[in-house]
Amino acid sequence: MRVMLLGATGLTGGKVLQGLLGRDEVSQVVALVRHKLPTLHDKLAQHEVDFDQLEDHAELFDVDVIICCLGTTIKKAGSQDQFRKVDLGYPLKAGELGRSHGVRAFILMSAIGSSSSSTIFYNRVKGELEDALKHLDYPYLSIYHPSLLLGDRKEQRTAEALGIKAMPLVNRLLIGPLDKYRGIEAQTVASAMVNEACSLASERAAERVVQTREYDEIVQLAD
Repeated sequence: MRVMLLGATGLTGGKVLQGLLGRDEVSQVVALVRHKLPTLHDKLAQHEVDFDQLEDHAELFDVDVIICCLGTTIKKAGSQDQFRKVDLGYPLKAGELGRSHGVRAFILMSAIGSSSSSTIFYNRVKGELEDALKHLDYPYLSIYHPSLLLGDRKEQRTAEALGIKAMPLVNRLLIGPLDKYRGIEAQTVASAMVNEACSLASERAAERVVQTREYDEIVQLAD
């Protein structure tokens, strides 16, 4: 199967890339990037693209599955409008191009608390993307809702760094219905996404599948 990966330079996306390249089910990984990755592999097809002009690269969307790990912060983006472009505009355009080329599955990394009706800007944008993707009628749509992602980031985020330090204690307190808010290793999320994508190589859902995966399901899928 051929898998397109968006966000291969990020914390989770980089781990998804390595996972996909190591799986026999995957014949090629099509990575759309702004700048070439140092990774070299026979299965990896890197394409430097202008994400504002994704439609100019429509032919690249002839794949079986799209995995989207694109995401930024308002601080890094510079404004709410730029954040919306990266976290909603780019993934949605990719979703539209994929659907028009017959892609059958879209796996999205979103975030816990995402809702188009949220009063929190970040959560609202994430929720609006989820709603828009659902309207594209993918035969298989899987949305991941991790809480705080744990792992070594290329850039330092002070608030997240403090949260990561506190997470071992906090996780022990988050039980029952609160366990979905537990911090989770980016590697765990990546492994779950890779396992789910590869399961689609041999399985075709008889009816449309739209699902949201939270902490317990993600951990289970990662095994």
